[in-house]
Amino acid sequence: MGQIEDLRLLVVIVDCGSISKAAAQLRIAKSAVSRRLGLLEDRFGTVLINRQPGMWRITDTGKELYQRAVGVVGDVDEITADFAQTSQTIEGPLSISVPQEFGIVFLRRFLIEFSLRHKNIQLQIEFDNRPVNLARENYDFAIRVTLQMENDTNAKHIGETRHRLYASKSYLDENTAPTSAQELKNHPLLNYGGAKRAEWEFLDDKGKPVIVAFKPVMSSNSGVYLADAARSGLGIVRLPDFVGQPACARGDLIEVLPDLKQAPLKIYLIHSEKRRLNRRMRIFAEEMTVECSNQTGVQNRW
Repeated sequence: MGQIEDLRLLVVIVDCGSISKAAAQLRIAKSAVSRRLGLLEDRFGTVLINRQPGMWRITDTGKELYQRAVGVVGDVDEITADFAQTSQTIEGPLSISVPQEFGIVFLRRFLIEFSLRHKNIQLQIEFDNRPVNLARENYDFAIRVTLQMENDTNAKHIGETRHRLYASKSYLDENTAPTSAQELKNHPLLNYGGAKRAEWEFLDDKGKPVIVAFKPVMSSNSGVYLADAARSGLGIVRLPDFVGQPACARGDLIEVLPDLKQAPLKIYLIHSEKRRLNRRMRIFAEEMTVECSNQTGVQNRW
């Protein structure tokens, strides 16, 4: 037997919790499993599992080898699966966590078209803004839209979107449009979020932050709802491009202070550090990156 198969044997034994259960799963004799485990221990010159009468306990060395063996065996299985399939037969589940509004407003059409192109990949999509633990909750990817993703080496910057200010034509017909960030305080402002007090940050000509603190006349965790509220003439709203620009193109909203600079929101595609990209994950990552970079001008490839 090769070294990979010996490591696979250890993984199965530890996962099953006993030699007899491992033998049943592998469909080989219990004595053969014991012998191969003994040979593996001889090779490394250490006991991997204490297995005296009435005792079955993996040693510290056994735990370390098991943890590393899981990754090696998983990599080999993924390589085998990748190269055993043609591009026409890539299949299996693909689970993704997507921010609710960004997913429904911006990615909905892409996700549907991806499924039409790759009918053997079963997308499992959760539209939710909550933080997720990719490894524990078994997600292949999470997509996040934020100013900066910190301390995550597996987060790939695949696109950008910006906030802009909008109001309806009826509101601007009845009110003098602001000419500076500070004049925004003279207008009813609609804010994304739930705070009673809010701050919008802009950048001056030198790139230094300019803070506008205010009390919103309306707050919501839905940009789509706030866009409708602004369209009805309730005030000025700050929206990401994927919500505001379509409304602007339809004539529902007009951009206010278009020269006012704001730091871009970055779009990240994240995968667990414990999970290697298999073929269907790589296909999704490539197509998602193209979709986001085409819309935002960011060129990045996996």
